[in-house]
Amino acid sequence: MKLYTYFRSSAAYRVRIALNLKGVSYESLPVNLLKGEQRGDGYRAMNPQGRVPSLDIGDAILTQSPAILEYLDEVYPEPPLLPVGAVNRAKVRAVASLIACDIHPLNNSGTLGYLKNKLGHDQAAADEWYAHWVRQGFEAIETMLGPGPYAFGPRVTLADVYLVPQVFNARRFNVALDAFPRIAAVEAACMAHRAFQDAAPERQPDAA
Repeated sequence: MKLYTYFRSSAAYRVRIALNLKGVSYESLPVNLLKGEQRGDGYRAMNPQGRVPSLDIGDAILTQSPAILEYLDEVYPEPPLLPVGAVNRAKVRAVASLIACDIHPLNNSGTLGYLKNKLGHDQAAADEWYAHWVRQGFEAIETMLGPGPYAFGPRVTLADVYLVPQVFNARRFNVALDAFPRIAAVEAACMAHRAFQDAAPERQPDAA
């Protein structure tokens, strides 16, 4: 299994966490987003959107982290990323979807690049755009989390897999987390877990 990744991509970060949690071995193949490698003909032939992650499973190449995570949970069911019970699963999915659909698209590199390069906003304005949507999303998530230590209890779920990379991004852009103690506590619990530690951006081969 080959994972096309970029060390600071939160979408790729999610997949690395899930692969580690499932105990699935994989080869990490960095795609340098800053150098535009994702826009090369070779990569776009594999992933038409020209984004990371892409997961080569041998007989197919999977794209889009939500689809990849669903695949991993179906093919490698232990440990499960969703809890028992339809209501509990819906709550976990709601947090994951809030991050994937409402926060992340508004502060990924493509969006920020368009704000600066096409619309003429300076770095300070782009940073404020980023921080606004993170804070708004985190305000909702802070109230949606279940009992700890993880996002919804004593077992890691899909919500944690999405939340930790988003917290990493928030810190990277100097978004204060003082108003989100529950989120910070969940992230701390996750980062004590080896699967999260090994998936961290600073531990990836292209981080140097």
